[in-house]
Amino acid sequence: MHPAPSVIIFTTLSGLGFGLFFWLGLGVPDVQGGSAFAFFFIAYVLSCAGLLASTFHLGNKKNAIYALSQWRTSWLSREGVAAIVTLFLFALIAVPRIFLGAEMVISGVIGSVLALITVVTTSMIYTQLKTIPRWNQPLTPVLFLLHALGGGALLAGEVKIAGWLLLALTLALFAAWRVGDRRALARGTTGDATGLAHLGAVRMLESGHTARNYVVDEMVYRVGRKHAEKLRWIALALAGALPAAILLLTPPGHITAFVALALHLLGVVIGRWLFFAEAEHVVGLYHGA
Repeated sequence: MHPAPSVIIFTTLSGLGFGLFFWLGLGVPDVQGGSAFAFFFIAYVLSCAGLLASTFHLGNKKNAIYALSQWRTSWLSREGVAAIVTLFLFALIAVPRIFLGAEMVISGVIGSVLALITVVTTSMIYTQLKTIPRWNQPLTPVLFLLHALGGGALLAGEVKIAGWLLLALTLALFAAWRVGDRRALARGTTGDATGLAHLGAVRMLESGHTARNYVVDEMVYRVGRKHAEKLRWIALALAGALPAAILLLTPPGHITAFVALALHLLGVVIGRWLFFAEAEHVVGLYHGA
């Protein structure tokens, strides 16, 4: 699929924001006053910026209202509802903690659970799509959760926990790519898609259109195999392996945490680009892909 920048920004920033909310709900870090305000501010900026970025991909921005009205059947709508409820609850948690030093333990735990639910609903937007075999696997929600929890722990200053979570992310990324490759290869051929496989090898004689269209531009994007393999190793190293090594093998410090965060963010962006660029939609079988 076409890796739209708005969707990459959305999944990256919102994941980090709600990941930080998860730790703040558990009282990590244990801060009040101005320090608490800074952490909540960062979480709100990341979450809201990500959610706003998700609307940039809409041809008609007015359609964004439907993201809240179809919650019975749409994971996108459920994500919107979960995000709003989570952001509202954390406002009720943040104000007492900042100005009164109140702990808000029970509501904080509820907020942390809602933050994780929001991340899961985001992941299910992609996991549910049977038309994209590479996404339609159990490891997709795991990746989104590890991205959020690992990045959130790093922002919250829990460097050792973040290190172990990013190490787990490294292993999960590798496994998801391998499983995704097998599922993509098993999606069938043009013969299977047209029901003509019993006649022999089937190939497209002529395109069904004379110019590029939305389906071709959005759903039949192709990335070179060699380029994808290189980018995978780069994403694996930057998003998980190198930050994990820095956090687990070096003494804790602001500089090491900043370097680890910078590497992680760069790796996540590359990984997210691959997540969309390598997603082979089965409609491509009708277009010679």
